[in-house]
Amino acid sequence: QGHLSRFLAFGLGLSVTAVEGDGRLVGMAERFDQELLRELEKMGVPGNEGPPGRCQNRPHRPTSPLTPRGPRHVAGRLDPGAPWGEFLLPPDPPGAGPAARNPLGGPGGSEGGERVLVTGLHACGDLSPALLRHFARSPSVLAVASVACCYMKLSTPPQPPAYPLSACVAGLPGHELSYRAREAACHALEEYRGRLRRESGCLRVHCYRAVLETLIRAADPGKKRPRVQTVKKAHALTFPQYARLGLPCVGLDPAAVALDSEAVGAMLEQQHKVVAFFSLTLLLAPLVETLILLDRLLYLREQGFHCALVPLFDPRFSPRNLVLVAARTPLDTVLSGLDEDSDEDAGAAEPPAEGQR
Repeated sequence: QGHLSRFLAFGLGLSVTAVEGDGRLVGMAERFDQELLRELEKMGVPGNEGPPGRCQNRPHRPTSPLTPRGPRHVAGRLDPGAPWGEFLLPPDPPGAGPAARNPLGGPGGSEGGERVLVTGLHACGDLSPALLRHFARSPSVLAVASVACCYMKLSTPPQPPAYPLSACVAGLPGHELSYRAREAACHALEEYRGRLRRESGCLRVHCYRAVLETLIRAADPGKKRPRVQTVKKAHALTFPQYARLGLPCVGLDPAAVALDSEAVGAMLEQQHKVVAFFSLTLLLAPLVETLILLDRLLYLREQGFHCALVPLFDPRFSPRNLVLVAARTPLDTVLSGLDEDSDEDAGAAEPPAEGQR
């Protein structure tokens, strides 16, 4: 919906092109942009002609609170194997608009010839490795900033792998990561720790989900890994209520599944064991995420780039808080600026309360 691109363009005065695979979300982002522009007009913010100004002392800070320069939104999918100048495919499903094209003009540069920064905030699955590969192949892309998510969606051999990327990790015996290990690396450790301390009622949802998945596999053995969708406020429901909402999502009729049997009751009494198992899983999850991110860092270093992993924001706001920053020039100046920002922003805001995330 364009929140990052909107902040970079309106908040920092940068020239921004946002690429989105879903044309409907592109339209939504453009509507949000127009709403913000109308609010800026009400505030009397003057028009902004030409390239955005630069702050002489701290270039990463805006010269004014807001600038009425919106981002440009492009509908298209990233082709991981294409040259930089041809990296966009049509959106899925295809939209009624013009055909997707490289929004950056020539082979790696912008239409005006400027160098660019490629960034992906919580770029899902294979998208994050694809951004790194495009950065490595395009001399005119000056730097990349990548925050990943959804590690379980990464392609692994025999498909062209998004993990491992580096020759170093690929040469390690036992480097393979199962779907379950990669999925566990996506959970919110800090949030879960708070739930344990408060003995939150939300903990019962893990048992609900485990029991429901057991019932799904019993009803349809072909569903070895059922994808049960999140049920809102599940902790406030009884298990039969929860199951009646979840079963249709996997194509099963709740009336055909016994939800009040003694066997179901016995499984629900094992909630403490489910919580203990899930807690042990989360203790190991950071190791998996570290291996995946270090593999990406090593991939870039193997090709001679300057790179670092930076814990950019509080993981209580978002558990995927590690940013992989890479550039063709040394990072000392950039990273020192991030340290200054962190010192200024520390303690400025409280994390969202449970249920507000």
